[in-house]
Amino acid sequence: MTSTDRHTAPDRSAVPAGRLASLRRNTFGSRLASLRRNTLGSRLVSVAQHPYWDRPDPSYLIRRWPDLTALCAATLFFWASLTPSLVPRPWYLQGVVGGITATIGYALGSCAAWLFRALVRRRPGERARARSWQAYWVITVVLSVWLISESARMQRQLRVLQGLPPALTWHTLMIALMAVALLLALLLVARAVRLGSAKLIRLLGRLLPKPVAFAVGTLLSTLAVLVGVRDVVFDRGVVDIADRIAEATNGGTKAGIHRPVSRYVSGGPGSLIPWEDLGHQGRNFTGSVLTRPRIAAVSGRRAAADPVRVYIPSALPAAFEDERPFAAQARLAVRELERTGAFDRRVLAVAGTTGTGWVNPNVAEPLEFMYGGDTAIVAVQYSYLPSWVSFLVDKEKAGQATRALVQAVRVRIDALPAERRPKLLVTGESLGAYAIEASFDGPDDLLARTDGALLLGTPNFSPISREIRRDRDPGSPVWRPQYENGARVRFAQFPAADLARPPAPWQWPRAVYLQNASDPVVWWSPDLLLDRPPWLADPLGPDITPEIDWFPFVAFWQTSVDMAVSYGVQAPHGHRYGAGAVDGWAAVAPPEGWTAADTTRLRAYIQHRDAAY
Repeated sequence: MTSTDRHTAPDRSAVPAGRLASLRRNTFGSRLASLRRNTLGSRLVSVAQHPYWDRPDPSYLIRRWPDLTALCAATLFFWASLTPSLVPRPWYLQGVVGGITATIGYALGSCAAWLFRALVRRRPGERARARSWQAYWVITVVLSVWLISESARMQRQLRVLQGLPPALTWHTLMIALMAVALLLALLLVARAVRLGSAKLIRLLGRLLPKPVAFAVGTLLSTLAVLVGVRDVVFDRGVVDIADRIAEATNGGTKAGIHRPVSRYVSGGPGSLIPWEDLGHQGRNFTGSVLTRPRIAAVSGRRAAADPVRVYIPSALPAAFEDERPFAAQARLAVRELERTGAFDRRVLAVAGTTGTGWVNPNVAEPLEFMYGGDTAIVAVQYSYLPSWVSFLVDKEKAGQATRALVQAVRVRIDALPAERRPKLLVTGESLGAYAIEASFDGPDDLLARTDGALLLGTPNFSPISREIRRDRDPGSPVWRPQYENGARVRFAQFPAADLARPPAPWQWPRAVYLQNASDPVVWWSPDLLLDRPPWLADPLGPDITPEIDWFPFVAFWQTSVDMAVSYGVQAPHGHRYGAGAVDGWAAVAPPEGWTAADTTRLRAYIQHRDAAY
């Protein structure tokens, strides 16, 4: 045999098939054995073959390794959270939503697994469990990467639908890591509570019978969690921090705002309320009052008067303090209105404020421009907390304070001769709209006691708008409800077109609701946890993506996060209403001689100014 023959590769075609398979198994086996001899390699192989961990003893209260059923449920909930909702959201909030909803899914899956183990004693074998875990890791990684990428595509489509540029930063890895980190953190807290409860029950078991010890221990643990979450975490944590920040803000003033020189404004010369006591939003409201030259320049007409703006802070001067603070605020408001001559103006508007006491200038100024300054606007502050905190801790104050104000102003106007009475209008946005609605007993009462209403972005819990949406005419969608054939109440997202529908006669007085189909403030409700909302029924709103869907628990957290970013879009989308108040006031209370061209010109001015801000 030559050297060439000795080094020539063997002819595998001559090897029997069985022998060839045996050679291949031996080769793979030798490689696997070599990998196992390597410390790291052996660990990887071991984990791949047995990708889960079992309790070494049934006495272990909590398994260290997650339950597969619970983890599958958590993953499904995370995937569901990737679907679009009402408004576009940034990637980091997507991670938060994903983590919270995954935790909810894990809790539900864990309960289902516990119930299954309690009812079915048969357990799957080691091989079946290993294959299930292996399949879970492979499928989860692949589908998660794909679905997060798909969520970016859907977010871009939603941005285009709501007038935003399609460019979007969407960190797939960071979204997954944030969701996993939040899931693990909440899971550790839950396990710590469970371990603490078990220890408490064991201690009580030394003194009490076991059933009694279990019942008492469970009750005490539940109370401890509830008290800890509400009193410590929420009241002394979240609310206390928000209160301190809001209090510090309430003592300041927005840049460019100065004490007014007009005697027709609270905080100005002769005011019953010192400038320093008005609070942050009160100073912003009165310190930015329009002047006669500016009104004339914008409206193209000679201004009739300097506008009246009256603002009553939540902290009253010592001379006006009373056991009934809201009644005292209302009395002080009427006295300040009398001082400024407000009851001699053509229009007097009561404005509901948000939690911080804010009055939207895009609502106040159009009315002043339309009437050449011959107007008065009055508002009371019931809180300086952000609206979401006010909703949670003192929502009732908004209605009580505004109701007292409306009643006091109505009584004072009714005391005037009929020919001298100003038009009484009411307006409010967001929590301020709720405050106005809570001042009346229904839509008929609202229109019987006022000369018109303009309400923007009313929260879902507002009583009158809920009644209107519930009793809307058959066939009209909940996001654009038609009520009593549009006789006196109409809803609009695009006012120029929407307020013209239906073509039936529109009677006086009128109420206009500016309501965006994509406004999460309008649609947020605890009912989203378990009930599919009617605003997801066909047909969808004009700025709602058809890829939106409802999942139990998931939709609630998606909408909750949407409220935090509802100002990140452009009007008329989300919780932004822009210059829509111009068309609203033109429909509710147009001054004599006001034309459609006037509305177009004023709307363009407010839009330009709003964009500049």
